[in-house]
Amino acid sequence: MIDRATIDRIMDATNIVDVVSDFVTLKKRGANYIGLCPFHDDTHPSFSVSPSRGICHCFTCGKGGNAVNFLMQLENLSYPDALRWLARKYNIEIREKELTAEEKKQETERESMFLVNEWALKYFENILHNDPDGKAIGLQYFRSRGFRDDTIAKFHLGYSLMDRRAMSTAALKEGYKKEFLIKTGLCYQRDNGELVDRFAGRVIFPWFSLSGKVVGFNGRVLDSRTHGVSQKYVNSPDSEIYHKGEELFGLNQAKQSIRKADSVILVEGQADVISMSQSSVENVVAGSGTALTQQQIRKLHRFTDNITLIYDGDDAGVNAALKNSDLIHTEGMNVKVLFLPDGQDPDDFSKSHTPEELRKFIDDNSTDSILFRIEHTLKGVTDPIKRSTAINAVVQSIAIVRDPILRDTYVRECSQRTGVPEETLIQQMNRVIRHNIDERRKQKEREEARENFQQQQQVPQQDATATTAAASSPIPQPATFTRATAEEQTSKVEDLLMEAIIRYGNKIIFHNVENETTGEKTNLTVAQYVAYDLRLDGLSFSSPTYNKILQEAVEQSGNPDFEPVTYFSHHPNINIATIASRMSVDKFQLSDSLKINYDEKDIRDGVLHMILDFRLNYVETHLEEIRKQLMQTKDNEKMMQLMSEFQKMQQIRNILAQKVGSNIVL
Repeated sequence: MIDRATIDRIMDATNIVDVVSDFVTLKKRGANYIGLCPFHDDTHPSFSVSPSRGICHCFTCGKGGNAVNFLMQLENLSYPDALRWLARKYNIEIREKELTAEEKKQETERESMFLVNEWALKYFENILHNDPDGKAIGLQYFRSRGFRDDTIAKFHLGYSLMDRRAMSTAALKEGYKKEFLIKTGLCYQRDNGELVDRFAGRVIFPWFSLSGKVVGFNGRVLDSRTHGVSQKYVNSPDSEIYHKGEELFGLNQAKQSIRKADSVILVEGQADVISMSQSSVENVVAGSGTALTQQQIRKLHRFTDNITLIYDGDDAGVNAALKNSDLIHTEGMNVKVLFLPDGQDPDDFSKSHTPEELRKFIDDNSTDSILFRIEHTLKGVTDPIKRSTAINAVVQSIAIVRDPILRDTYVRECSQRTGVPEETLIQQMNRVIRHNIDERRKQKEREEARENFQQQQQVPQQDATATTAAASSPIPQPATFTRATAEEQTSKVEDLLMEAIIRYGNKIIFHNVENETTGEKTNLTVAQYVAYDLRLDGLSFSSPTYNKILQEAVEQSGNPDFEPVTYFSHHPNINIATIASRMSVDKFQLSDSLKINYDEKDIRDGVLHMILDFRLNYVETHLEEIRKQLMQTKDNEKMMQLMSEFQKMQQIRNILAQKVGSNIVL
């Protein structure tokens, strides 16, 4: 629904470094930027961003592409939604025509759920600010908690009316489907088929993805109604777009502040996040009311290596801090802990102190988690056995730390504070490290064995299905040879030739070539020569997308500003952009002194060799197809035609093989 001109404006305005930086903290290295890959558990920066080419690439898992590819993969966005995200970022207006009824049906389930949540967000906000009950109950509640109007707007807080059918009735009236109201968790259905609003009578805290999409909601009953209520808070249930174990409240609003401060503060409640943000401490997020998960930690690790945990100073808070510190250390982050005085939570503490006092208190009282563990675990422990157990617990935590220099520092500190020789602590730590490695190996073997068992269980069913299908299918009839058209069926030589076109399509490799018809002399680029050579024998790529890339490269050859990598990596056709982004990335990261600059002769020789390979591959594939037809046909006349064609193709194959330098055994 977005026209080509608008797409071009979006891609022209897009800065790949700006886009990736919204999700990953990047550091400059030479002409490029690097950071931790957001697509896998990355411990050493392997994600590279090239501003000159406008692409990103992970040298470990291989994911990346241009800005649109990146957003589609990371945030599970459709192609149009990725473009809309970029348009919002760069303030580019998109005019779209209204979807027809048929087009609405084609919207994916995931996109439909996002649309319903987006509508619900606006509905809850509108009720809060414009409905009499919303203003008298919901807005008054937020203001009584000390939230300013600008803060309420920043976090898009809302209110759901007491009527348990109010929201669902409004949604159905607007044309939103019942099934998506249920799948998003906004409503649930009674046995009689009646829809019930899940968040009725509650103030609303929306949860956003990193890209700003509404993934879920949290509803809280008002203070006057908490007595006797079994569920003070109600969350959206897990769905295709919302997983409690992966989301962090406030991260979308805090990501820039986290990057700027190079630190993130993790608290327990949504109100804590809002109050601290209102007090100018904006690099703060909260979990989802469940145990902290590795997915949540990895999401934070994209932006910073440093995290501070703020908990109540009671036993539950201390235990949670110690447990989560170990979990965070396994992901390679540096952890500090902070306990607030007098049983206060961050919400209360923020309101009773100025922003300057709050920031100073955090800076002055945050303690390294390992040092805190040493002090807390050994405090008042004199019994030798209990002291040994406590020191072992400290050593186990130190063993989790990934950085060897930091581990050594902790060991030295532990030795000084406990009186245990460093050598003894190191020996014990090494035993723990070896044990942990062994446990991870066993766990991996168990997972692999489980996967193998599941695959073996599925094989008989697949074989049986295949046998049944084969028995019911007629014998394949001889068919005229045709090249594969599916993109995944392209041959290796086709991929290499296409890579040459994308990388060097505008490079001139033949000068002053005379046109046999007009007598004019012209220069031929890589793209022009490949197209000309293949056209001589009516050949083409097996992939329509490859053919389109070649055609456009030829058409653009007369344009002096044509740069194939940039042109195709930012192509409005997402398949072309994906292919170009993948093929334009160097397979290895080399320093500038080691990079090879190919001259005209190198490129020409490579292209000529690949075209010969292309023809040889075509002939060998054709020969294999003729063999299959010979085995299937019983018609003598047809057999003689095939034999004659087979012999001709063999002769061509041998000539090509000699040029390529292959040895063919007949």
